[in-house]
Amino acid sequence: MAEAHQAVGFRPSLTSDGAEVELSAPVLQEIYLSGLRSWKRHLARFWNDFLTGVFPASPLSWLFLFSAIQLAWFLQLDPSLGLMEKIKELLPDWGGQHHRLRGVLAAALFASCLWGALIFTLHVALRLLLSYHGWLLEPHGAMSSPTKTWLALVRIFSGRNPMLFSYQRSLPRQPVPSVQDTVRKYLESVRPILSDEDFDLTSVLAQDFLRLQASLLQWYLRLKSWWASNYVSDWWEEFVYLRSRHSLMVNSNYYMMDFLYVTPTPVQAARAGNAVHALLLYRHRLNRQEILPTLLMGMRPLCSAQYEKIFNTTRIPGIQKDHIRHLRDSRHVAVFHRGRFYRVGTHSQSGLLSPRALEQQFQRILDDPSPACPQEEHLAALTAAPRDVWAQVRSSLKAQAEDTLEAVEGAAFFVSLDSEPAGLTREDPAATLDAYAHALLAGRGHDRWFDKSFTLIVFSNGKLGLSVEHSWADCPISGHMWEFTLATECFQLGYSADGHCKGHPDPSLPQPQRLHWDLPEKIHLSISLALRGAKTLSGNVDCHVFPFSHFGKSFIKRCHLSSDSFIQMALQLAHFRDRGQFCLTYESTMTRLFLEGRTETVRCCTREACNFVRAMEDKEKTEPQRRAMFRLAVEKHQALLKAAMSGQGVDRHLFALYIVSQFLHLQSPFLDQVHSEQWQLATSQIPVQQIHLFDVHNYPDYVSSGGGFGPADDHGYGVSYIFMGDDTITFHISSKKSSTKTRRGTPCPGSSW
Repeated sequence: MAEAHQAVGFRPSLTSDGAEVELSAPVLQEIYLSGLRSWKRHLARFWNDFLTGVFPASPLSWLFLFSAIQLAWFLQLDPSLGLMEKIKELLPDWGGQHHRLRGVLAAALFASCLWGALIFTLHVALRLLLSYHGWLLEPHGAMSSPTKTWLALVRIFSGRNPMLFSYQRSLPRQPVPSVQDTVRKYLESVRPILSDEDFDLTSVLAQDFLRLQASLLQWYLRLKSWWASNYVSDWWEEFVYLRSRHSLMVNSNYYMMDFLYVTPTPVQAARAGNAVHALLLYRHRLNRQEILPTLLMGMRPLCSAQYEKIFNTTRIPGIQKDHIRHLRDSRHVAVFHRGRFYRVGTHSQSGLLSPRALEQQFQRILDDPSPACPQEEHLAALTAAPRDVWAQVRSSLKAQAEDTLEAVEGAAFFVSLDSEPAGLTREDPAATLDAYAHALLAGRGHDRWFDKSFTLIVFSNGKLGLSVEHSWADCPISGHMWEFTLATECFQLGYSADGHCKGHPDPSLPQPQRLHWDLPEKIHLSISLALRGAKTLSGNVDCHVFPFSHFGKSFIKRCHLSSDSFIQMALQLAHFRDRGQFCLTYESTMTRLFLEGRTETVRCCTREACNFVRAMEDKEKTEPQRRAMFRLAVEKHQALLKAAMSGQGVDRHLFALYIVSQFLHLQSPFLDQVHSEQWQLATSQIPVQQIHLFDVHNYPDYVSSGGGFGPADDHGYGVSYIFMGDDTITFHISSKKSSTKTRRGTPCPGSSW
């Protein structure tokens, strides 16, 4: 999603504590630290790893094995073939009366070793099985005999009733592609958009890179892939996100929308109460690992590592790079309303507060007549400032108001109770939807805490939305949480006839705690400058939401086509008609088939796609010819998508090679050119992952309408789309108003509009 902008704009700052790392050690040191971080994560969640690490076995299976060994021993049978006797000899001799105890201990030790060996064998076997990706590369609807055999074996080794993290130990590591294949695919991807002269120059640079530097850089990547959990993901998080010094607003964050056509209640406090309660129910299930792991084809598990940081997480600004702070628990939310900050407890002695009790607390905030303190109203604009600026101001702020800052940063999440309505209206549907999207993406520049993992936004008319910080995870993770939230607050928790949460208020609850900031004078100017910059950035982004209902996913499937590839080809045609030329196109897809995988780029502007677009613009082409070219373009896109998902993409490999080259101080004109590319069309599909939570046939309007993100390039578009039910596709489009190339209503010369 918004990662395309970050990927273009990052500049690696390869320093350690402000000083250059010496010798040729930087890359080796970074590889060592990467592996160390992986092991620290494993140790930090040791208990959960134990519970899920024995999967597909269970602790009860150890007891069964131990009992079977004891029974065999009682029947004078030795299943250990003499090993238990040797174990007994190694145990201390406590005298004759403890002879039986030594036998039990020997049996327990043997059972533990045998049990561990069996579990290890199961994990290795499952990891080998999950390393097979032939099923992904097969044509849709066709399944070969090897794939059928693979499915049967996966079913046998997968066990029953998995928890969220049950498969983590069995997931394969993301492979490092062949550097020759990556360069070949890259050249193929840029051929349609380069002139013959520019392509020849790029080819020469690529050959020089393969001849002079590629093998050395590739060696370091392979070394890292053996040592760390993932050869690219931690560098992607650090260099693309955490080392970026740009504002998070518009450049990095993204938004998620409410239902498009319905609002379950117009009562703002009630909607906030149910939504917060539903989010905390999701957190409870997350902590207990009761959320089922995502399975492709109902069998192939995806990595669940990104779920760990949904809640209690804040991105802390730094001078050179930020860091992600995640707390084990938090029992309050931070709330913003009319320039004032509050701390609202989410639990009582008896447990999680009911939706009605939470509504009561939010209503108390809405009814509070006290004004905001000077500069407090615009304080959150600092989180939209450049990161190094915010880092410096935050040091002063922490010294003066540490407890208040901790109440915000240590909250489970941030809640913004907006004073304005939002959402679709019959009077002006297009303008109101666009304003809704803009309010979620940028707000007014000072009413979101952009550092929090996500901000829940509740508008005065009861509409909801999320603003999500991108570094901790990708859209499918927050989307999964959002689907659960919308379905739970609407269908399970529900509302009374008068629009309030069900249940009764609790008058014994203490008032929400008003947070007071002791702001030193020197911070006032910084707040004013941050607010000015945030308003400029917010005012420059143009958002458009377009619900398309002429046909949807069901029609595309009846044509035996991939719905995602269909939309991507439509976007290529639309862009060409807008600009009269082709451009690099970024589509984000996941690599969560691998341990700690995040995303990969699908380069959608292919030779086949360009041929299809030219055929559509050529009046001499017949309809059968156009259809044939369209199917070739769709098939090519599907091949690229599947290759990216299976770890054979182009861009993450080139990114990692570039990072290694910077560590080694090796200049590569080829990698520099790759890094300088501009993605004028950045796209992403928001997947619907839990369709069972919604009744799309009886309640077709109660479906999430997706979300969007800012453009990756100042002269380009950001396009997100979601298939709502079977017959609607909602597009979320963004661009910069300052660009003369993307201004609405002014297509460029050469356009066929």
